Amino acid sequence: MATSDSDNRRLQTAAPPPVYRDDPRDAAGKIAIFQYFTVLVFVFLVSGFWQLQVQDPERYSEAAERNRIKSTPLLAPRGKILDRDGRVIVDNRASYSLLLNREQTKWEHLPAISSALQLDYSDLTAAIRRNTRPQIIIKDQLSRDEIAWIESHQDESAYPEMQLIKSWRRQYPQSGFAAHVTGYVGEISEGELDSPQYTDYHQGDVIGKDGLERQYDKTLRGVDGQQRVRVDNLGHERQMETTQDAAPGKDLRTTLDLDLQTVAELAMEGKRGGVVALDPRNGEVLAMMSAPSFDPNKFTGRISRKDWNEIMTDPYKPLLNRATQAEFAPGSTFKPIAALAGLETGVIDEDTEFHCSGGASFYGSYHACWRHPPQFHGHGAISLHRAIRESCDVFFYNVANRLGIDRLAEYADIAGLGHKTGIDLPNERESTMPSTKWKLRLTRQKWYAGETISVGIGQGAITVSPLELAAALGGLADRGKWYQPHLVKDTAPVLLRTGHFKPENVERVISGMYAVVNEAGGTGHNAALPGIKVCGKTGTAQLASNKFLKGTSQGRSMKDNAWFIAYAPEEAPEIVAVALFENGEHGDRAAWIVRDVLKAYFDKKERKAKGQQLLTETRQRLSAFNLLATHLVRSEPVAEGTPQ
Repeated sequence: MATSDSDNRRLQTAAPPPVYRDDPRDAAGKIAIFQYFTVLVFVFLVSGFWQLQVQDPERYSEAAERNRIKSTPLLAPRGKILDRDGRVIVDNRASYSLLLNREQTKWEHLPAISSALQLDYSDLTAAIRRNTRPQIIIKDQLSRDEIAWIESHQDESAYPEMQLIKSWRRQYPQSGFAAHVTGYVGEISEGELDSPQYTDYHQGDVIGKDGLERQYDKTLRGVDGQQRVRVDNLGHERQMETTQDAAPGKDLRTTLDLDLQTVAELAMEGKRGGVVALDPRNGEVLAMMSAPSFDPNKFTGRISRKDWNEIMTDPYKPLLNRATQAEFAPGSTFKPIAALAGLETGVIDEDTEFHCSGGASFYGSYHACWRHPPQFHGHGAISLHRAIRESCDVFFYNVANRLGIDRLAEYADIAGLGHKTGIDLPNERESTMPSTKWKLRLTRQKWYAGETISVGIGQGAITVSPLELAAALGGLADRGKWYQPHLVKDTAPVLLRTGHFKPENVERVISGMYAVVNEAGGTGHNAALPGIKVCGKTGTAQLASNKFLKGTSQGRSMKDNAWFIAYAPEEAPEIVAVALFENGEHGDRAAWIVRDVLKAYFDKKERKAKGQQLLTETRQRLSAFNLLATHLVRSEPVAEGTPQ
């Protein structure tokens, strides 16, 4: 049956929609993307595995180990500094320090830590950034309150970066006792880390900064140990793994005598200057001090800015070791050397006389003697012995004029003036002994004969330190043998120079020095000791001429320095002592200081001798008693029937 057009349209409308299939080319693209992604993930994993296992395994192994093992440093104490008899001068005291673990540090915790421990926040963050070590000590010498705060917050959930460790604080004597000899310790600086001397040191290490602490740092410094403890995932200690004990530093036994050192310190109390005492037979330094001093305990941690500014702005420079670094004119203490030079060269003999009327003119300039008008009228006719005893300037003006500067410098050089002594302390300064070559090298000018006159009495361009003067006198006292000063006991003596002088010339000079202390008219009678033959020489050294000071306001600060040098006994010297009293005006004021040191030495020697004698007598009595007891036992009759 035929269908109409309308029926055909209905059939077409009711037919199902056509089915569309995915294009195979689209599926292949998606598969390719997935494959590339898989390959990239695989490559990433393989590269990470390569880096972890092959390229840098130690780094990640250490990181994993740190998560499992907590390592705590065991700080080694420094060796003690002892005096010659084994008495402690510098010791250590146990304290606590705060260690910061760098990898666990949370920067948001630092403000609270710095506030609780009274640390400057900027200094703390700078120290953490600057220090590359995994563990950093950010504060030592913690107080009880600080320790309590750390212990209450030291937890993995609170402040995991904090770790409390036992440390050692250097303990120095109070009031700056022997501070310039012992020195002090402090944290190593960036500049020092760049020095070849400190190639084995690291940021945060404590080192000797001055004095014996610096000179013998490698001896005094110990080797730190380490303690390793297994911890759980919360950071709680579970099991001790290993412990490597710290090795303490070696003790340093010095040549110092605490008794003499104490007397020297007390004698210089309230004064400025320095004292040195040494044994001329071997160069051992028995006492050395400098005033004003400083408190080295302030340097053991991080010195406060206030304390540092006070020290640095002090006009009297307490950090300056006047014993080895001061450079002052020696004044009349130089006259014994000038006298020996005159005798050895033949320009004078023991009978040579000059006339002193209170001054003399040389090359158009007038040079006064200390006994000048109107108070005095000079010394009159005077020869060598009396010139040394009464310290006549005019006599030594003439000696210097006859010698000339180069012959004067030659004998001063033999005595060691103008050179470092070589003592085992850092930063010793070299003093000045002028000569024609010295002036030509320094100023490119010739030396004029008129300049020699003042050098003959220890003025002008010549400068010395107390140590240098003590060493020079030691060689003269030992009849021409100069030993190197040193501060460590049991060090072999080092003979630096030998002066081949005529014995009679040396004895003439020494006779004059004996007269200074022990004869009427001597300028150093304040140093006399009953029963001890002390030889000495006073020195009054101008800092500026009276003509320069006239009309100025600097008179008080420019008063003459007072010197005194001495040794004893005369025939067989055991001790040399030198005192510099800045602005002391007259050498006899320094003589009291030297006298106290010499007296302390011989009093101690007498006590030791009496103690040794008493010990010997006690042993003899005990030995006699034992012999008597043995004799009585042997001679006692045996009762009848007693077994033999």
